Amino acid sequence: MSPEIEHLIALQHADAEIQRLRAEIAELPKRVATIEQKLAGTKAGLDKAKAAVKIDETARRKYETAITDLRTKISKYRDQSLDVKTNEQYKALLHEIQFAEQEIRANEDKIIELMVNAEVREKEVKAAEAELKEEAAEIEKEKVSARERTAQDEKELAEWTAKREAARGAVDSDLVRHYDRVSRFRGSGLAEVLNQKCMGCSVMLRPQIYNEVRGGKMIYCDSCQRILYYDASKEVPEEQEVERPGKRRAHPKIDASNAWYYRPEFGGDGEVFLSFANSDGSASRRIYDAASGRRLGDTLIREGAYRQAFPEDITDAIRLNGNWGNAEQDEWERELPSSVLDLLQRDLDLARAERAAHHEKTHAGAPSSVAS
Repeated sequence: MSPEIEHLIALQHADAEIQRLRAEIAELPKRVATIEQKLAGTKAGLDKAKAAVKIDETARRKYETAITDLRTKISKYRDQSLDVKTNEQYKALLHEIQFAEQEIRANEDKIIELMVNAEVREKEVKAAEAELKEEAAEIEKEKVSARERTAQDEKELAEWTAKREAARGAVDSDLVRHYDRVSRFRGSGLAEVLNQKCMGCSVMLRPQIYNEVRGGKMIYCDSCQRILYYDASKEVPEEQEVERPGKRRAHPKIDASNAWYYRPEFGGDGEVFLSFANSDGSASRRIYDAASGRRLGDTLIREGAYRQAFPEDITDAIRLNGNWGNAEQDEWERELPSSVLDLLQRDLDLARAERAAHHEKTHAGAPSSVAS
């Protein structure tokens, strides 16, 4: 990994930390404001509960006053009943007394109801007061924590800003301008490459570009324009069978729809890998240079399965393990990925060693001729 890439990685890490710290510093006052808003709601609930208590007390005094007035009227009516001359007058006063007594009972019932409600109101007030006290303590604690967190964040922000400036100063100015421009639109100006893919936009890289990035060349992603870099320690190796001493090489299935072969000489192109694929009654053939992995010529398609369609190509060829079909090869475009090329060459070495071992075993078992 080049020093400039290392500085760019440090720059992007510093930018991410600065962005995080600024967001956290801006978020702390909002968090306190949310708690204060909740506290205001609790205060409003307490004020409402107290107001309800006052309303009930006013209503109770009103009913008590009404009862006092009614009892005064009853006393007056009874005094008047002693001086009446006729039964009609007496009955009228008696009716007024009965009506007043009914009103007294109704007001007394309302007072009892208010007394019952007063117990509920009192509990509501006490609960609201306790909640208000608890929330007030919580907000004070949160304010202290927010002030401490903000002070720490501002200290870290100053440190990361210094690291950022140091990293920027160590990178070519044109490269920094490109990084800044892409970062404004993409959120980041640098992207790691893993398994032939740009991790910034998840687009597969062309094999040639992938190999150049792996070689340490400064490359921009064709899709997102981020600066690409490769870290060999993070590359996920393709699954492959580990050859162990005494274990025979795995042979490809003879009836597989995809097949790969090696030819030491093919039409003047030297050593090549041949890729065949059967699909819908026809077969396709692609040719790759065995040393560089570059594609040679165009795809050839013939009717029938590849064994019948291209018998001359597979005669005396070495069959290799490989199940990469047309879809994957379309993504590769004009060059084998280095990982695929490595697997094919490794399997070719194993196939050659297997042939040599078989040849040696065959000749070792034959009788030797002795000159007379």
